[in-house]
Amino acid sequence: QLDGTVCGCGAMKELDAQTAEVKSMRTRLAYLKQGVAQAILDEILRTAKERGYASLFLETGTGPAFEAAHTLYKKNGFTWCGAFGDYTATDFNVFMVKALITENSAA
Repeated sequence: QLDGTVCGCGAMKELDAQTAEVKSMRTRLAYLKQGVAQAILDEILRTAKERGYASLFLETGTGPAFEAAHTLYKKNGFTWCGAFGDYTATDFNVFMVKALITENSAA
């Protein structure tokens, strides 16, 4: 939020006690390329770690419209993975995961 205006939003869903999914992330058109998506993802990651999840998954689209999202997720340590949960892989979606708890951070 900036000066009372919602700039973007995001959502996370618990899959089980150890894993969660980034369900949605959106940035208002007027605020694109201003760090809104990074701020939303930072908050989702902070909350996921606070809740003790070991992994955070996401499903997103393919093609040029999603390249910025793929770049953001890769920059934040997400890697490609297979379909998870109830998802089915198609030509129009891809899947990513980020480990949140490692041997070094579990201590």
